[in-house]
Amino acid sequence: MKFDSPMFDRIRVKPNEAQRLRADSPVCDWKGCNNEASHRAPKGRLRENEYWRFCLAHVREYNHSYNYFAGMTDDAVTKYQKDSITGHRPTWKMGTGHKPAGADVGPEGAQDPFNMFREFATGPSWRPRAERTEPARPVVHNAARKALQELGLEPGADRAEIKARFKLLVKRHHPDANGGDRGSEDKLREIIQAYNYLKSTGAC
Repeated sequence: MKFDSPMFDRIRVKPNEAQRLRADSPVCDWKGCNNEASHRAPKGRLRENEYWRFCLAHVREYNHSYNYFAGMTDDAVTKYQKDSITGHRPTWKMGTGHKPAGADVGPEGAQDPFNMFREFATGPSWRPRAERTEPARPVVHNAARKALQELGLEPGADRAEIKARFKLLVKRHHPDANGGDRGSEDKLREIIQAYNYLKSTGAC
């Protein structure tokens, strides 16, 4: 093989990873140091998301003397540590219904100090829950719903509808109305039981 072939002049050798990192890495921020800055270190409290770039030797020296709470009193440090448990957010005991004075609330009782729910609500008439007056919906239990279905009625039927429907079904399924045929007796018994249950609950 001839090493002076023009084909070798067109071959580009990709630098290895160490050479590439060395070329891209900044210089150490330590005063008077020109080594590669391979590590970063936080600049300190009140300067979150800001970092120094140090070489290995100087990042070790910096970390050895680094103190996030430098300049804070013991009480301030204790308070900070306690607040950090909840991510520095306000808390209160469960079940107290506590709300900071003057704080607005959004959907489902969420606090809305910046009026975000008002701004992004689906309609301009959004109001906090405390200001809303919603009609009370009657609670229909499963047994009552089943009894209404037996009578062929929807949940929410009033007393007059229930009584009228009951009378109609009794006339339809009573043996006397069917020439003495007792084939609908079971159905009639179920209708009477459903009506009696609704009557016992005060629905009719």
